[in-house]
Amino acid sequence: MAEYNIYCDESNHLENDGIPTMVLGSVYSPVEKVKLANQRIKEIKEKHKIKPTTEIKWKKVSANKLPFYLDIIDYFFDNDDLHFRAIIVNKDGLSHEKFKQTHDDFYYKMYFELLSKILDPQNKYFIYIDIKDTRGGRKVKKLWDVLRNDMYDFDGNIIKRIQQVHSDEVEVLQLADLLIGAMQFLNRPDLKSEAKKKVVERMRMRSGYDLLKSTLVRESKTNIFYWKGRDVL
Repeated sequence: MAEYNIYCDESNHLENDGIPTMVLGSVYSPVEKVKLANQRIKEIKEKHKIKPTTEIKWKKVSANKLPFYLDIIDYFFDNDDLHFRAIIVNKDGLSHEKFKQTHDDFYYKMYFELLSKILDPQNKYFIYIDIKDTRGGRKVKKLWDVLRNDMYDFDGNIIKRIQQVHSDEVEVLQLADLLIGAMQFLNRPDLKSEAKKKVVERMRMRSGYDLLKSTLVRESKTNIFYWKGRDVL
């Protein structure tokens, strides 16, 4: 039985934010490997003369920081203990009224879709979500209830913890922000940053995928799922 930490973040998940693409993503790793990964990312920051306390964020990717962000992408792909899964949703095609649900209901279903392909009932999981707003506590409790019910984990033997954390305190969560941002950028033809294009191209090259369509469910390093809609949702 193994124990894993799962670090989750999201991009443009709100219903009426004017951006059609929603991305939910997570980076996960065996618990005993997380400390080393956090330390190694700090060392990469130091190599590029970036303060260890400086937060990695997709929105900070720029020409002058490009070598640093390419090194971070390479580190992710060089580390066999780190894994990424993302789900991409086109919000323009949603019809919540038709399926008698709210956008919040849909949000939790997508989070379940994201995590259910990672969770194995033979293992234990500690899930950490980036703090976004004052509603976060309620969202965490709801997500915990949804996951436990769907996995029949009523005693909490599989999902041991779901809690919010500050991304500036966890380098692996910052890595999740970077990879999710790359997937958002790839699906936004209106965005033109040359530096960000190069980060996406590095991610494509290292993954071996064009990242514009779903990978096989069994893909464990860079697992991408483009949600197309199903009658149950």
